[in-house]
Amino acid sequence: MSVPTPPATARPRVVRTRDALREALVAPVEAATDAPAGATPSGRGVEGRSRAVVMTMGALHDGHLQLVRAARERVGPSGEVVVTVFVNPLQFGPGEDLDRYPRDLDADVALLAGLPEPAQGRPAVDLVFAPPVEEMYPGGDPIVRVTSGRIGTVLEGAFRPGHFDGVLTVVLKLLHLTRPDVAFFGEKDAQQLLAIRRMVADLDVDVEVVGVPIVRDDDGLALSSRNAYLSVQERADALALSQALRAGAAAAAAGQGAAAAIEVASGMLNEHPGVVVDYLALVDPTTVDDLEPEYVGPALLLVAARVGTTRLIDNLAVDVADPAARTARPGGTQ
Repeated sequence: MSVPTPPATARPRVVRTRDALREALVAPVEAATDAPAGATPSGRGVEGRSRAVVMTMGALHDGHLQLVRAARERVGPSGEVVVTVFVNPLQFGPGEDLDRYPRDLDADVALLAGLPEPAQGRPAVDLVFAPPVEEMYPGGDPIVRVTSGRIGTVLEGAFRPGHFDGVLTVVLKLLHLTRPDVAFFGEKDAQQLLAIRRMVADLDVDVEVVGVPIVRDDDGLALSSRNAYLSVQERADALALSQALRAGAAAAAAGQGAAAAIEVASGMLNEHPGVVVDYLALVDPTTVDDLEPEYVGPALLLVAARVGTTRLIDNLAVDVADPAARTARPGGTQ
């Protein structure tokens, strides 16, 4: 008895140059005739179809795929989804992992091709733009760059000087090249997302920026391409990051105050000698400014740490409750 041949999966078109990208973006695509609910013509997509972009450095995992799923859901079967794959040298500092950063475009495209088709014969991702460095920076390192201002000098920016300037420069270039209506970014890079939103607002870039929640493994570890560097023991140590964030968030929600949230999370991280903390901070989610000890309201608990030779970041939204609202313990004490 013969085994039925599975249906062929529609694959994204892959382009490597600006000229090929420009041609692909104006070429008609096979699509469903009905526009998605809420879609509005922009003049950038084909015949007014909405276009979404997801920017990545490759080494795709389910966190990236979740961004693609959100993008496809937003633009519908007749919209366009573009994924960029580019390891941007401008955002890597001296001694960082630029040379060893995982690169496997064929595997990335295969993952994207495996996503459900929004319509018969239509890939979930219409186009992959994967330029070499000389295509993105044809004149070498750019003389004029975007500056991230104060956002790029604190927390992640303090530990990685120039990192956010490099991020914003390539993001702005890719926005110009792909001309999307909406761009999707992961909330795991919380400070990066804030910097991109401020750039778009401050420089009047005509695109909507959408943040997508962190995707975690079953054990709580935030998905990251750098997780591939971790040994078995290092991965076990890395779980301390998400565990500490949850413990700090619980303390804040219980009315123990902003300072207690940091103290509880820090204490848990200190129990793991394999975790070397760069920073742990409770900040305003819209500015990344530090919060006063008496602060009450929404906040963001951020951590960056090295586990072995691998640097990881994570964050968690926190609701700092009013200490006066703490539930009385048995016996009438607070």
